Amino acid sequence: MKRHALRLLCVAITLTVLLSGCSLESLAESDGVVNIVVGYQSKTINTVTAGTLLRAQGYLEHRLADVTHRTGTRYAVRWQDYDTGAPITAQMLAEKIDIGSMGDYPLLINGSKTQANPLARTEMVSVTGYNPKGALNMVVVAPGSSATTLADLRGARVSASVGSAGHGTLVRALDRAGIHGSDTTEVLNQQPQVGASALESGQVQALSQFVAWPGLLVYQGKGRLLYDGAELNVPTLHGVVVRRSYATAHPEVLAAFLQAQLDATDFLNTRPLQAARIVADASGLPQEVVYLYNGPGGTSFDSTLKSAQVEALKGDVPYLKSIGDFTDLDVDGFVQDGPLRAVFGARGLDYDGGRARTSNPSVLSGDPALASELWLDGADSTQTLANPTALLRAIKAARARGARIRAAYVPDAELGTRWFADKAVWVRDGADYRPFGTVAGARRYLAAHPGAVNVEYEQAVGNSL
Repeated sequence: MKRHALRLLCVAITLTVLLSGCSLESLAESDGVVNIVVGYQSKTINTVTAGTLLRAQGYLEHRLADVTHRTGTRYAVRWQDYDTGAPITAQMLAEKIDIGSMGDYPLLINGSKTQANPLARTEMVSVTGYNPKGALNMVVVAPGSSATTLADLRGARVSASVGSAGHGTLVRALDRAGIHGSDTTEVLNQQPQVGASALESGQVQALSQFVAWPGLLVYQGKGRLLYDGAELNVPTLHGVVVRRSYATAHPEVLAAFLQAQLDATDFLNTRPLQAARIVADASGLPQEVVYLYNGPGGTSFDSTLKSAQVEALKGDVPYLKSIGDFTDLDVDGFVQDGPLRAVFGARGLDYDGGRARTSNPSVLSGDPALASELWLDGADSTQTLANPTALLRAIKAARARGARIRAAYVPDAELGTRWFADKAVWVRDGADYRPFGTVAGARRYLAAHPGAVNVEYEQAVGNSL
């Protein structure tokens, strides 16, 4: 990876500021109305509790209405949707966005870039969605690609958004695979949708991105999972940043936002299928893809700032430095959970207890390492199966009675990542069927279990008893 890569990101940020149609004057408070500008990413569905779902449900406006009722102060919320975190950072640098949400690498870049300007300086105040192993970022290849491991990308062209969480995973994964620098792999700095088109047309051999892009491409039949970021076994997360000067001037707004985020988080964790439908309608993503990540056993939606996450952010800093100029950042000072603690306290919730919890707040009943889920077309609810083998039997039985399978989800037998059953790589070991997200994962299992064999998905369904 060349050192100038991050400089390209800085240029993009600068251009976004210069070309923005907004002005500081347009955001000036007038007539006693306090403006709140929120930057979010509708298609980055691990930020939905601070973006798409939050907006669709009107939780922030509702919380601010409560403040208005108490104080008489009126508020106006402006929502700005972006594809990645970089333009949100650009607008925060220009003091035109007050609160934003983005992935871990963009969060660090945001904190680094804004710290020199007292009016733009940001703090990370909550987490939206996270995965303790790193499964939020993945590398996909074209369906017909011969590549089965990252090592097969040596000399290949890979699309990624420089400075994004997906790019960070790629850098780390290539380094761990012994593929170092741009002499062996060329990374093209592209927006996710551009990279998706480049992969489909053959201009690049792989794409490394954050959710929901890998799942979307695989679901559409335009990609095949090559590498699951969970192999790194390093937490990946998305979170919320606020301009410190704005939060100081309007602490009630930040409190209302965090309250609203908890509202959205509770809704998603208790009614995941309904939440997925709302997010799909608002984002344009297929419901099946949204539910892959936002459903039980997928992304962990927990707003608390956990110590393992903070340590992971500190571990990300060297990689950001390796791809370009990155002003050092005091991560402990950047992460501030005081406002969130206050909101938990106001609700009578145990913040420290939540912070210490490592399990996913939303899981299927039974063993989370095995529990699988079947969604039939036209059904208002899903069916939980004890394990992937039971899921295959249920699919076979549903087909026999003429039902259409809308989606089926299984946990990767090695990494635990929730994945599409019909897109998984299946292995039969005795009477049991085990799904893997990648060919490499299945091969590792086969090497350790000589009696096991590869089977095609349809074969697994047909032979399940």
